[in-house]
Amino acid sequence: MLEGLPPNNAAHVLRVTLDEARARAVADLMVESFEPAEAASTAFETEAAWPGGGKAWAVEVYFGFEPDEEAMRELVAAAAGEDAAALVEFGLTEKQDWVANSLAGLKPVRAGRFLVHGAHDRDKLGPSDIGVEIEAGLAFGTGHHGTTRGCLMHLDRLLKRRRPAHVLDVGCGAGVLAIAAAKALKRKVWLGDIDPVAVAVANENCALNGVASYAKAVVSRGVEALSLREGAPYDLVFANILAKPLRLLAPSLARVIAPDGEAIVSGLLLADVAGVVSAWGAQGLRLRDRIELEGWASLRLTR
Repeated sequence: MLEGLPPNNAAHVLRVTLDEARARAVADLMVESFEPAEAASTAFETEAAWPGGGKAWAVEVYFGFEPDEEAMRELVAAAAGEDAAALVEFGLTEKQDWVANSLAGLKPVRAGRFLVHGAHDRDKLGPSDIGVEIEAGLAFGTGHHGTTRGCLMHLDRLLKRRRPAHVLDVGCGAGVLAIAAAKALKRKVWLGDIDPVAVAVANENCALNGVASYAKAVVSRGVEALSLREGAPYDLVFANILAKPLRLLAPSLARVIAPDGEAIVSGLLLADVAGVVSAWGAQGLRLRDRIELEGWASLRLTR
């Protein structure tokens, strides 16, 4: 999995090798602890054996600044224990290569009929699959993380019940969710992100996937952009961000959801679910379905 934006001047890297569960926990906590453009993390299986059984997993965290090594060890300890913190190494990396190297070994990710893949795995698509191709050199929010995959699973379930006419993806990142919706529905979707780099990446990926005529990302905090408000009311709103912005944006997002519309929200640790459900409940939306993957929750909410 790889989550977070490619940080500006990502010359600093933290590395640690652990068992799979603790490696994923460290990578997730690092993503949760920094602004998206500051750091990104990847966790992947290696060929080496882990003493407790199974394969060893490597964690690499890339920073757009020189990290405080003591503080980083404390974060690793919080996620995986003091023994893990003692294994942490710091170094420098070439910013041109780290994203592609991190993603090179990733396998396609399936979520129902959706398959998120790289160019080297196009041949893995089945005749009934809906493929979302992500360019490794530009990817973040790739679908390998439990939050994005959970949202795709919710979308797959929803499409068996209805075909939403107006779809919005808030905090679109690489555009995976919007691309999946556009390819499945073959109609316009609206998408935006607060970060101009994310918007550029999403538009590159929309073109790569042949949906540029259906989907064009814009820079927007929530639905502040006029073009996103003009698409309302929405039958489906995606918001795969984090717990705090999900709570803060609940009123403005609820206002653009149609009376029979639905929201699929994610970016939540399990402990965050109650607070987000409460914030959206205050706007008249109730929890209808919940998917948990790798310690993260994705929720479907309706009026």
